[in-house]
Amino acid sequence: MAAADFQIEDGGPGLTLRLTGDWTATELGRISRRLDDELQDRCVDAVDLTDMGRFDTAGALAIVQAANCVLPPTAWTQRPEAGRTYAMVEKLERESAGPPRRSPGWVRTFGKVGRGVHDIFDEATLSMAFLGRLVVAAGSALRPGRIRWAAWFSQVERAGLDAIPIVATTNFFIGAVIAYLGANLLTQFGAGVYTVQLVAVATLRELAVLITAILLAGRSSSSFAAEIGSMRMNQEVDAMQVMGVNPFQALVIPRLAAMVLMMPLLTFIGMVAGMLGGMLVTWAELSYGPSFFIQRVSEDPKMGTHLMVGMIKAPVFAVVIAAIGCRQGMAVAGDVESLGRRVTAAVVQAIFAIIFLDAVFAMIFLELNL
Repeated sequence: MAAADFQIEDGGPGLTLRLTGDWTATELGRISRRLDDELQDRCVDAVDLTDMGRFDTAGALAIVQAANCVLPPTAWTQRPEAGRTYAMVEKLERESAGPPRRSPGWVRTFGKVGRGVHDIFDEATLSMAFLGRLVVAAGSALRPGRIRWAAWFSQVERAGLDAIPIVATTNFFIGAVIAYLGANLLTQFGAGVYTVQLVAVATLRELAVLITAILLAGRSSSSFAAEIGSMRMNQEVDAMQVMGVNPFQALVIPRLAAMVLMMPLLTFIGMVAGMLGGMLVTWAELSYGPSFFIQRVSEDPKMGTHLMVGMIKAPVFAVVIAAIGCRQGMAVAGDVESLGRRVTAAVVQAIFAIIFLDAVFAMIFLELNL
């Protein structure tokens, strides 16, 4: 096998293209671009095929695109089979449609923006429809005879109890970091004793519930979307409907109930772990013992308010996490790519909704002077 090459002879009555080597798809390399540069606007009158090896449609296409005129059949008398290949490719290239016209850049940009806005409105509409169905299913599922206790307890264990170690560990280190930063900064102003209040307020009011919700958004919301989405792919949800089982009561309500029941408990555990981490750091950095830490926290009359504010957020975040995860799982199509996109969307939307709602709660409690 020899790489394709060419020479252009301009001494005769016309322009002659001398081909050497194998003009095949595997041997062309970048010869097509070099041939275009050499010929430019010149027309080839004859082809010398004395030293040419193999020839296929890729080589014919390179010549058709580079030559600015159609080679006559007499140019291929040395290799008639190559001439037939060239004629076939030239005809197909001539009759084929040209490349689609590309819109200007600003048109494509506005098109992407428009499609994005349209997708947002579609997602909002489908989410509201899902919320309505969820409310109806929750109302009918509250009847004692319709509660699926086995599914409820299973989801409580998987979504709640199994998350205790990661929630406690993460909040412990968050509380320790807050205490360490507060100790370093406040001691510069002679106010190191207020590190205790800093840790307590930040943990009880914001960090414990926020970190716990974000962890559950990444852990449970993605799990809900993946589990329900895989059932959608396997047509198990359709089978439930055929058997007369409401998929919302069988799949969505147990997960929602588990999150609403366990989120306050996990938040409280996160508060205790964060306070413990802050207490150990203040003990090590400022020599304030555990008794002093507990006394400072218990003597502050506003600590109960901060605790109430944090606990109020927990059920709301639980509903958001469960609803978004189940909503994305129910929207999975029949392919694996859709499952991956929906699981990713569940995590991203849940975290965004949690942070947005936390900001809304902050403004509400600020107006209420809490």
